[in-house]
Amino acid sequence: MEDQKKILCVGLVCLDIISVVDKYPEEDTDSRCLSQRWQRGGNASNSCTVLSLLGASCSFMGSVAAGHVADFILEDFQKFRVDVSLVAEHAQCTSPASVVISNVSTGSRTILHMNRNLPDVTLEDFSKVDLRQFKWIHWEGRNAEEQVKMIQLVEKYNSMLPQQQRITISVEIEKTREPLYQLFPYGDVVFVSKDVARHFGFHSAEAALKGLYHRVRKGAVLVCAWAEKGADALGPDGLLVHSDAFPPEVLVDTLGAGDTFNASVIYTLSKGGTLQEALTFGCRVAGRKCGFHGYDGISETLSDV
Repeated sequence: MEDQKKILCVGLVCLDIISVVDKYPEEDTDSRCLSQRWQRGGNASNSCTVLSLLGASCSFMGSVAAGHVADFILEDFQKFRVDVSLVAEHAQCTSPASVVISNVSTGSRTILHMNRNLPDVTLEDFSKVDLRQFKWIHWEGRNAEEQVKMIQLVEKYNSMLPQQQRITISVEIEKTREPLYQLFPYGDVVFVSKDVARHFGFHSAEAALKGLYHRVRKGAVLVCAWAEKGADALGPDGLLVHSDAFPPEVLVDTLGAGDTFNASVIYTLSKGGTLQEALTFGCRVAGRKCGFHGYDGISETLSDV
């Protein structure tokens, strides 16, 4: 029964309009790109894509605006077998979009994001969710005050259940925005980004984990990925776990690499894997993902991971 339960990701879905270039354009010039595509984006949305490709049953909860973009987004979720029954639709709003410049020479991605008036999901939306269908819920840090209330609802639900039936809670703190830092004590697993670590004055994943661990709840795991330097994690036993990065032969597309890492770690831990196994698998799959555009290639390369 526990195995049939799903993983839920709460956060953003947006449209990514991706222009692939062989070199980053100079300002005030007119140049051709190698290719251009529409892709469903957003951290929680991307993590759902990867979880599904890894074989997990998963759901997405977030907001969409009505219209052509939402139709594209929902159709794409369907293509990747992601459950969207918890999506909140807002008829009078505009869909968020990102213009992404993906440089194949360096693998870098430069993002210009627009989110005009689409509200994030609220406690009121979340309170209607049947929590019995989930074994893990992941929050992409956004409207943190509402998200804290959502997590407290799950904690209340968990308090009435034996340990092995409780929902695991994870949070991602990616942006350097002060309100997001209130999420630190609310995850069983907390993902903190390199940007946030640097914002706090840390220059390595190890230093960040040791310096920020006092912010997480007792018994929690804190995870920090550091691009080409791999990733580290610190659990309640105080032992630092590390995995090297696994870069592809040719660096093609780093867009969504962090979301791929998070999903792969969540997938492994949700299956009962160790922290070391989760970290290594996360780095391997994220590394593979950087070797091709989009996500379709992930399932094809899993046999080698």
